[in-house]
Amino acid sequence: MRRVTLFLNGSPKNRKMVAVYGTLSDLLSAASSKLGIKATSVYNGKGRLIDDIALIRDDDVLFVCEGEPFIDPQTDSKPPEGLLGFHTDWLTLNVGGWYFTTTRSTLVNKEPDGMLAHMFEDKGYFEPILNYLRHGQLIVNDGINLLGVLEEARFFGIDSLIEHLEVAIKNSQPLEDHSPISRKEFVRFLLATPTKSELRCQDEFQELLCF
Repeated sequence: MRRVTLFLNGSPKNRKMVAVYGTLSDLLSAASSKLGIKATSVYNGKGRLIDDIALIRDDDVLFVCEGEPFIDPQTDSKPPEGLLGFHTDWLTLNVGGWYFTTTRSTLVNKEPDGMLAHMFEDKGYFEPILNYLRHGQLIVNDGINLLGVLEEARFFGIDSLIEHLEVAIKNSQPLEDHSPISRKEFVRFLLATPTKSELRCQDEFQELLCF
């Protein structure tokens, strides 16, 4: 059984946890009952419309609408008046089912070399790690350096992911070039080799040493 947390569109408050079963219509019906609205659509935290129940994963955070466009709760909600102009990078953390609203600055400024600061340093490297922890598969988007993800996995001590990444990096390396050289290339190599050195060449059947 999957469980999701529902919020009203544009609001980081009044959350409700519901079980996901049946169809998308069943989820909308449950959302309407829980939130006291007439739910017509559901969005994920990135503002993407959920049009298939299969797209919903366990512990997802969803925003329920009554027909209006998606409103990003982080840009729509404002911090307390005394903090305006000081903390503008508000975010909500789900820690074991408990939600904490704070700022990125709070998490990283005190310990800039700590784990939390490292996690927010480059989201591109952390996203594959989060996805791996969620469903056990290594998925890295184009343009993301596997070595960067590997260093991130080592930092957090995720041994099983380290093994997957090391294999993926090895498989991504170009194969050694074993294509045969031409007679002209061989003569050029031979002429370029100092007289006191040896040139080692090997074909499919035998090895040739030239002194």
